[in-house]
Amino acid sequence: MRQIELGTTGMQVSEICLGTMTWGSQNSEAEGHAQMDYALEKGVNFWDTAEMYPVPPKADYAGRTEEIIGTWFASRGGRDKVVLASKVAGGRQPAVREGRIPDAATMREAVEGSLRRLQTDYIDLYQLHWPARAHYHFRDNWAFDPRKNDPVQVRGQMIDLLEEAGRLIASGKIRAFALSNETTWGTMEWLRLAREAGLPRVASVQNEYSLMCRQFDTDWAELAQMENLPLLAFSPLGAGLLSGKYQGDVIPPGTRRVLNPQLGGRMGPRTLPTVQAYLDLAAAHGLHPCQMAIGFVRARPFPVIPIVGASSMDQLRVNLDLVTLSAEVLRGIEATHRAHPMPY
Repeated sequence: MRQIELGTTGMQVSEICLGTMTWGSQNSEAEGHAQMDYALEKGVNFWDTAEMYPVPPKADYAGRTEEIIGTWFASRGGRDKVVLASKVAGGRQPAVREGRIPDAATMREAVEGSLRRLQTDYIDLYQLHWPARAHYHFRDNWAFDPRKNDPVQVRGQMIDLLEEAGRLIASGKIRAFALSNETTWGTMEWLRLAREAGLPRVASVQNEYSLMCRQFDTDWAELAQMENLPLLAFSPLGAGLLSGKYQGDVIPPGTRRVLNPQLGGRMGPRTLPTVQAYLDLAAAHGLHPCQMAIGFVRARPFPVIPIVGASSMDQLRVNLDLVTLSAEVLRGIEATHRAHPMPY
């Protein structure tokens, strides 16, 4: 597994990141431990979690994923082998602190809670899970209204969190601060405010990106490349859709659709036909559809690391067996994208 530099942080990470959000709901502690063992054996040293996990979020088990990672660290003693990312909830999520909007005190409280659950002294990459303002992620792009946001209030909160990030970095509790589910305007403001005030520069952004969700392809792609701000691409398999397991609109036992039948708003009239087009393309080239989907993300013309999760070891083995796509396959993907743009 190739190791690459994570933006401007100086941290060396694997070109694939291990996602963990099913541990504690779809996956048991033992299964989570087995996935971590296998990932590290394959050279995947970059792992991503959040105080809110597992998903779908519920107050009675929020934080359970971090606890599972913590018991792995306690039993394996492998903390120094892992670059660990976690997140503070962005607010209005009742499963975490009754949905309080994060401020400096909240972020410190969240970091301390994560450190206890993770059984570690530090978090390498600490991310704001989503903005504490109206934004277009999680299918909110269909009705996004930026007039709801007060720029003075937004900038004030950014400064508050950047100042606290600086204190957390100085105390050794986190190594870098980063974003998730952000916008291009928001990210440029984080960068500008940090630069002008001498505060920590955001290190990366974790947004959704896949064959099915390509909002990152224009302004975001330019920002990521020009500012050396890597995309940590979550749901590169379209929440499992691109594996083909939901074709026929089925809900197989043990899958995410059992817990979330609409897959967070991804199920619509054009979703399964679009998936079928990609499945047909993969089959025509003798590729596993999941490997093609991950290979596509890795081939993008901007810095990007796919976050790959799995609810079974068989899935994880397939997803970590990386393939490089031919120019012919990439041309086929672009033709399919033009025929089936923005399916959800």
